[in-house]
Amino acid sequence: MKERSRLEQMMKCYEAVLDLLDEGIHVIDTSGKTLLYNKKMSELEGLTIEEVLHKDIREVLPSLTAETSTLLKAIQTGRPVGEQRQTYFTVKGKEITTVNRTYPIYLENELIGALELAQDISEVKRLTDQMIQNSKAYGLPSRGKSDSNNTRFTFDMIIGRSPAFQEAIEYAKRAARSHSTILIYGETGTGKEMVAQSIHNASARAGFPFIAQNCSAIPESLMEGILFGTKKGSFTGAIDRPGIFEQARGGTLLLDEIHTMNVAVQAKLLRVLQEGQIQRIGATQATDVDVRVIATINIDPIQAVKKGLLREDLYYRLGVVCIHIPPLRERKEDIPELVQAFLHTCNKRVGTDVREISDELLDAFMRYSWPGNVRQLEHVIEGALNMVQRERQLKMEHLAPYFRVQLEKEIKKNDENPSENEKVVEDMFDSGSLLSRENERERIVEALQSTHGNISGAARLLGISRQLLQYKLKKYGIPR
Repeated sequence: MKERSRLEQMMKCYEAVLDLLDEGIHVIDTSGKTLLYNKKMSELEGLTIEEVLHKDIREVLPSLTAETSTLLKAIQTGRPVGEQRQTYFTVKGKEITTVNRTYPIYLENELIGALELAQDISEVKRLTDQMIQNSKAYGLPSRGKSDSNNTRFTFDMIIGRSPAFQEAIEYAKRAARSHSTILIYGETGTGKEMVAQSIHNASARAGFPFIAQNCSAIPESLMEGILFGTKKGSFTGAIDRPGIFEQARGGTLLLDEIHTMNVAVQAKLLRVLQEGQIQRIGATQATDVDVRVIATINIDPIQAVKKGLLREDLYYRLGVVCIHIPPLRERKEDIPELVQAFLHTCNKRVGTDVREISDELLDAFMRYSWPGNVRQLEHVIEGALNMVQRERQLKMEHLAPYFRVQLEKEIKKNDENPSENEKVVEDMFDSGSLLSRENERERIVEALQSTHGNISGAARLLGISRQLLQYKLKKYGIPR
């Protein structure tokens, strides 16, 4: 009796542990009857444990067959079934989509059952289906070209005069004339998609769709279907659905963060780029697609190849044209103009009327390293505008406390290291504008004299922004 009681206690503990897991667990015997069914799986499928336990899996999940059920497949073959998506219906008619890992269970070399670990992706699948089928979201052309190609940016909207940035933009403009694949690399927040959209709008494909897909936002099990589409019957619940290659026909497909894509899918993408054809999942025939592919990556592509994140052959195929977008810390002369642009756009969003930033704040912005680049600068300005009341000038006091601390730390570090400070704040004006280090002060004074002290007019003569000229006046102690 004691041994039986102890066994019952162990079973209850075992069941309690299974119910705490965040994955659905379903165990069947060799006949297909359920032996174990945890709480998570019950919630996932909308069935009670009593409705499933000791029942044949084909009875409670009638849409599954020996070919489509990963559990039954593991029983039939005696081998594990790797990560696989499965869509099916319960006896109550509920549609379920899971990603499963399934293993046969052996006792003394005899197959006694199978174990399935399941993760629910039903909502992800629903949203993905909705996204792909909503052709308006991609600006699909119904007759020839489309009136809207789902973009916002063109080259004339891009801000930046620094030599390195201008070189990248000039390279992008020239690349827009061809149909070659492009790889854009740069840190997060540097504006890679903005450049990609501008290339599309300057190209012969401008009247056709521009579709952007972040590869890191889609589960591995869904990526192939999203890229290439599916054919009805290819798996349980599958419908005839075009992938984004077909959706972008005639236009441009942007694959963001390409290095996060599964290496196996990268191999299939390489084949599509080489042959110009895609094949839907479950289809037997290939379809020609005329699509320009632009890929982006936020790390050095050579390092991505060395780390095994990006196939070397795919890198060479994508990088027919390589464009590097420099980080903001390497183009700080663009900060004053970017600040003015963001003040204009963020004022509209926040409902403020701030016209400029203080010299102290501009100086701090110039000294900061901006790890989040241009995107971070915009968000910092928008956040600061939320703290403004009736002021017309943005000041240090309006910044979020945590960011103000970061700025002050970096300024202090620069002050303690004059050589680094000189490199960050002064050397950025060595070339690329009408000013040079040798005659900078002299030319500023001449410009002010010729405009009778008008700062805006002097800035136009010098080819720099008004905010940057104000910074220079403070730097050289030139009276206004």
